[in-house]
Amino acid sequence: MKDDWLNKVNWAQDGLVPAVAQEAGSGKVLTVAWMNREALGRTVQSGEAHYWSRSRGTLWRKGESSGHVQKVKAIRLDCDEDVILLEVEQTGGIACHTGRHSCFFQRLVGAKGVVSEPVLKDPRDIYRR
Repeated sequence: MKDDWLNKVNWAQDGLVPAVAQEAGSGKVLTVAWMNREALGRTVQSGEAHYWSRSRGTLWRKGESSGHVQKVKAIRLDCDEDVILLEVEQTGGIACHTGRHSCFFQRLVGAKGVVSEPVLKDPRDIYRR
């Protein structure tokens, strides 16, 4: 990856930038995670989404433990150059660690949160590997 494009990203002081994974075709937002320079570089090189885990302090490839890889079809940078948009093909149809298609399965209806997407696979079965 050319460093000039990496240098164009407006990285936060902690060296991270939010990354939105959007399903190619449907446009549905699947997940939001964090990337550092290495994660973005590996994503470009491999064609599969890599992220930075703030809680674990480590780089990770989406699907490395679940098998639900995000194959990257396009990478976009927003107008402020501080958010990455990944257009992805979600293998296995599950992006969320809860076993759902999208991490955005809760919807506010009136004053209540409503689960609007079913669990496609029990997470205990996904992470047995």
